Amino acid sequence: MRAVQITTLDGPSAVEVVDLPEPEPGPGDLVVDVDHAGVTFPEVLQSRGLYQVKPPLPFVPGAEVSGVVRTAPGGSGFTPGQRVCGFPGLGGFAETVVVNPVMAFPIPDGLAFDKAAALPMNYLTMHFGLARRGQLREGETVLVHGAAGGIGTASIQLAKAMGAHVVAVTSTPEKGEVARAAGADDVVLADGFKDAVKELTGGRGVDVVVDPVGGDRFTDSLRCLAREGRLLVVGFTEGSIPEVKVNRLLLNNVSVVGVGWGAFFLADLPYLQEQWRDVLPMLEAGKLDPPIGSVHPLEQAAEALREIDERRAQGKVLLKVR
Repeated sequence: MRAVQITTLDGPSAVEVVDLPEPEPGPGDLVVDVDHAGVTFPEVLQSRGLYQVKPPLPFVPGAEVSGVVRTAPGGSGFTPGQRVCGFPGLGGFAETVVVNPVMAFPIPDGLAFDKAAALPMNYLTMHFGLARRGQLREGETVLVHGAAGGIGTASIQLAKAMGAHVVAVTSTPEKGEVARAAGADDVVLADGFKDAVKELTGGRGVDVVVDPVGGDRFTDSLRCLAREGRLLVVGFTEGSIPEVKVNRLLLNNVSVVGVGWGAFFLADLPYLQEQWRDVLPMLEAGKLDPPIGSVHPLEQAAEALREIDERRAQGKVLLKVR
């Protein structure tokens, strides 16, 4: 099978497309023929050895896929020929992957494979972030940084589906249009976002901040929070990890909340299926519709990773495998 391999830790440009034997499934695994694979920031980090998951070299990256079940063990709840998306964690940048059935999800007949591949990482991460960690309630206001990227657009759509008002923060007006198309009620530029948010909210601030960016925005994000607001720490695409002066948390009784979806579900795998049961009705009702930014053939995996690394992504970045 064709697959993308990380053979050295020299960054996105060093990934290689190679021919490999198909993976051997364990006794309880699904074998899935991959149609699309989602490209995420963790894969960029893995290409430099900077992600917390550090497989031995060489390895095939790729955390999320969509495709068709080739084989399924009895009692798994899946059948050959079934359309699914899944979260293999590794191995998804390949024509065939094995997936634990607990980490696979049947998709509606009308859902295209590209849209399905955009769901597992971003939408389940932010469902965990907004619903469980952020305790988002109907009628609250959510501020979303990096709002044109995969995590950002997923946050916008999930927050809207949960009855929130969404303010998107983007670095350019063009990315602002992506956020607005995803459903954002208001869009502000990153430069001066704190003052813009205060004006939009009449000085009250927002109830929840979704921050996959980190870096210099962090303190101003805290200042944007309303009374008992929650800042969700999702990631650090800017590169630097901010520090909290905890006295700031006292001023308005605000909280800084970690969103470690992987760490959570790995200790409770059935939680993933609980999430899918919550997300599926939103998907079937048309409230979730992942914006697709760019689709690259497998041979252009390096360019797909560079697009995310250089923060050029507008919507979900995908690999078309078949």
